[in-house]
Amino acid sequence: MIAHISGIVVDKSATSLVVDVAGVGYEIQATLSDIEKVPKSEKVVFYTHHHIREQSQELFGFLDKSALSLFRQLISVKNVGPKVALAILEIGPSEAVKVSIAGGDVKFLQTAKGVGKRAAEQIIVELRDKVGFTASNMAEDLVGRSGVNQADEALQALVALGYSEIDAQRSLKNVDTTLSIEERIKQALRG
Repeated sequence: MIAHISGIVVDKSATSLVVDVAGVGYEIQATLSDIEKVPKSEKVVFYTHHHIREQSQELFGFLDKSALSLFRQLISVKNVGPKVALAILEIGPSEAVKVSIAGGDVKFLQTAKGVGKRAAEQIIVELRDKVGFTASNMAEDLVGRSGVNQADEALQALVALGYSEIDAQRSLKNVDTTLSIEERIKQALRG
């Protein structure tokens, strides 16, 4: 894992920059605000997340460790990848993003490219009490809405069995939530 990159900025674009470290150029994807803060030919330190996929490796960099921490929290949310997480960090300082998550501000999160209402709600549900601010009533209200609670293991099991999420929710709608997960799944399959 590459924890940070320290070197000279040799090239910049709107979405990434190249940092030369002892003759090796590392391309780092970053927010536009971080890219604009560092002048070309200057020494910089970027705290990085090394994202490895089957067909590629990418470095995502941040001038601030708290932004890196928030980025990692965001990519831990179901269906939020590094590009979407970076887009969310583009909409404002990391503290403003954290406040919007704890505050249940769906509309603010939706201003990020690639973030719809459902994704914004999912981010709030999963991170509302993990960003360092007290979760508001608006954020807590999202937890009770149907279709948002991904922690329902019975729902996840039905989806894994091939049900669409909507069909799985319908099947579980009239099943007693106090039953064991296995019993809820059995009743949903029978119904």
